[in-house]
Amino acid sequence: MSFKGKSAIVCGAGGGTGLNIAIDLLDRQVNVSMVDLKPQPDSLNERIGRAQYFQGDVTDERFVKDVTHQTVSKFGHLNYLVNATGVLWFGQDKSVVDIDIDTWDRVMEINLKSFALTSRYAIPAIRKSGGGALVHIASIDALRGDEQPQDAYGASKAGVIRLSKSLAIQFAKDGIRSNTILPGPVLSPMQARWEGDPIAFNAIERHVPLGRVGQTQDIANACLFLLSDEASFITGTELAVDGGCLAKP
Repeated sequence: MSFKGKSAIVCGAGGGTGLNIAIDLLDRQVNVSMVDLKPQPDSLNERIGRAQYFQGDVTDERFVKDVTHQTVSKFGHLNYLVNATGVLWFGQDKSVVDIDIDTWDRVMEINLKSFALTSRYAIPAIRKSGGGALVHIASIDALRGDEQPQDAYGASKAGVIRLSKSLAIQFAKDGIRSNTILPGPVLSPMQARWEGDPIAFNAIERHVPLGRVGQTQDIANACLFLLSDEASFITGTELAVDGGCLAKP
C-alpha cells in the first residue's frame, strides 16, 4: 500500500488505536496532523517534522476548523481523515433509564458530534485535493443490545455508522470514500480495567471465536487498508474487526 506524499488528520491520536494508526501512517511517508485532548506522547518526538500535534477539544468547532486550516497550510493538501476519538465511561454510561442526561450529552458530543465537525471541515479540503478517504472508528456495540448497557456509547457509535454512509453517498462523485471500522474487544487504554482483572480478561478471550483479544494494531491494519487505493471500490460500509464476535448466534 503506497501512501507517500499524502497527508492526513488523525483524531484521537494521543494514545491507543489513534496513536497506532498515526504512527503507521507516518512510517509510510504520510504527513500527519495528530489531534487529541491529551498531551503529545513522548514516542512521537523522533517523528515530529512530518507530524504536527494539536492538543485540544474536537467538540470545539473553532479548534477543528483551525486544525484543518493549519494542516492544509503546512502540507499543501489533505487526503485522509481518521476519526478515532471516543470515550467509554464505565459506571457513568448505563441504561438510558438511569444515566445522567449530562453524561449522555457529553458522550454524544465526543463520540458523534466531533466526527461531524471534523468531517465538515476535512471534506472540502479533501475535495480540493482531488479526493481521498475517511475512516471512522465505531464499535460492534452499535449493532447490538446489552443486559449491562452503555447506552450513550452504543447509540453514538450507531450514529457514526449512519453518518459515514451518508457522507459516502454525498461525496462519491468527488472521489471521497467513507467507511467505518467496528472493533470488538481490543486491548487499549479504553479497556485498562482488564489489566488488573485476569479473570475478566480470560473470560473475554474465551468469548472471542478466534480465542484472543484484539490489539490496536489489528484496527490500524484495517484502517490503512480502507484508506489505501487497494480499497478504491469500497465505500459506505462497515468492517467488523472483532475476532468473529458478531458472527456468533
